[in-house]
Amino acid sequence: MSLSIRNQLSGTVLTLTPGEVMSTVVLRLSGGQTLTAAITVEAVHDLGITVGAPVRALVKSTEVALSTGPVDGLSIRNRLPGTVVAVTTGGAMAGVKVAVPGGELTAAITKDAAADLGLAAGSEVTALIKSTEVALAAER
Repeated sequence: MSLSIRNQLSGTVLTLTPGEVMSTVVLRLSGGQTLTAAITVEAVHDLGITVGAPVRALVKSTEVALSTGPVDGLSIRNRLPGTVVAVTTGGAMAGVKVAVPGGELTAAITKDAAADLGLAAGSEVTALIKSTEVALAAER
């Protein structure tokens, strides 16, 4: 199956914390970082997700925010440091490719935000992703 989701990172399930309706799944990504996904208990069951299982984390580019400074006081669980590889701007939006250990992320942000942050190839950034915006696919 081909997907339009630009951001796909491979990982292994480290921990699984079930709740009544939602579960949190912490992954160790191939680059060594951790990533938290909040998915339904039903999805955990249907995908056969268990500790140690290989999975692929999927994140739409519109759900990736970027920061160029310290990130404190936020509830966002996923904070992946990286380096901007390229910035492509259009009329209203910018696509920012960010190299992170073990892969690459694309963030779709406004052109004005990219300009305000001074983003260019070589800029150090932190990619911010809410755990509720991370989907998982079972690697079989």
